[in-house]
Amino acid sequence: MAIIKTNSNLSRERIRSAWFFLAPMLLVLACVALYPLYRTIYFGFTDASLDLISEARWIGFRNYLEYVDYGNGEGEYFGLLVDQRWWRSVWNTIVFALTSVAFETLFGLVIALVLNKQFFGRSVVRAAVLIPWAIPTIVSAKMWAWMMHDQFGILNDMLERLHLISEPIAWTASSDTALIAVMIVDIWKTTPFMALLILAGLQMVPGDIYEAAKLDGVPPFRLFRKVTLPLIMPAVLVAVVFRTLDALRVFDIVYVMTPNTDATRTMSLFARENLFDYDRFAYGSAASTLLFLVIAGITIGFIYLSRMDLEGKQ
Repeated sequence: MAIIKTNSNLSRERIRSAWFFLAPMLLVLACVALYPLYRTIYFGFTDASLDLISEARWIGFRNYLEYVDYGNGEGEYFGLLVDQRWWRSVWNTIVFALTSVAFETLFGLVIALVLNKQFFGRSVVRAAVLIPWAIPTIVSAKMWAWMMHDQFGILNDMLERLHLISEPIAWTASSDTALIAVMIVDIWKTTPFMALLILAGLQMVPGDIYEAAKLDGVPPFRLFRKVTLPLIMPAVLVAVVFRTLDALRVFDIVYVMTPNTDATRTMSLFARENLFDYDRFAYGSAASTLLFLVIAGITIGFIYLSRMDLEGKQ
């Protein structure tokens, strides 16, 4: 009984110590994140504008959905949930996130597998691969915008010399190619991040497994599918979740390359335009709230599935 009591006291002491060290961080987080989040959610239920924030009145769910009765049995719905521009931005965001993360994961996995091998100059190659990720996003977006220029861009010139296109393409000006152009830049920039995280998972795989597989004559593809991929899957899933959450709130690349374009407007840009450009502060706050709920839902779902997976393995 004495041993059990000692362990219980030790556990309580560790918990108190943990809360003591976490308290400053939680306090700062509450000041810089929780309070602004609370205010954003609150403004979404008011009629606030930039000039009259202090005089904002509570209007309930009218920014999200409101039915206006015109009489004679006729009426119309207004609000964010029936706004076609909002749903277009939701669609653009989902397409951007799914496509970018899929290609970044595939390319990152291939690069990580290459960098995990022993070869001359591997450290130099690893450093070179990280260069796109190290370049500031604004610089990358502006650089690629010039490269994709329909008259002076080097990308069109290269494609014409290779006879892949017959005339220059206005990559960022055309509604057909604007979203593709933004995704190309994001994939180029963020693939090294995925490769870095997957490489960390690869380096945790014991080398004895591969030596035993070689002795048994296991083909390389089967070795990758049956051994390597299952062992690095936790690292891959973490990388995918981080990138998906980041892609869902994309703003800077789209804002620099294709500002005020319906073809590439994302949820973050929609919220920003209503908050500041159109002086619809309450409407933009409602859009920001929905964006937060989407990201929070994905995060909670991933944590829940991870716990289920860990409990199932135990």
